[in-house]
Amino acid sequence: MAKTSSLNIRLDPDIKSTADGIFSQFGITVADAVNIFLHKSIMVGGLPFDMILPKPNAATIAAMHEADDIITGRVQARSYSSFQEMVDEAVAEGLDD
Repeated sequence: MAKTSSLNIRLDPDIKSTADGIFSQFGITVADAVNIFLHKSIMVGGLPFDMILPKPNAATIAAMHEADDIITGRVQARSYSSFQEMVDEAVAEGLDD
């Protein structure tokens, strides 16, 4: 099938460079990858991957709230006199899992 249409897209140069590096390992160009994406989209009748927002787990959410509390000054950040002191406290709290 002859290629008769053009598609111009604007990309962040770093994204394009990274994609070039990845796709070149497969022996294809970014244009080839876009064609593969479009063909796969047609085959599945939509995007060829799930569109979902990442959902952090409870521990991550708690850590984000703690970080926010520290940044806003609602909670005083812990400090340690040595790395070993920090590790010992983490082990005592069961955070070494």
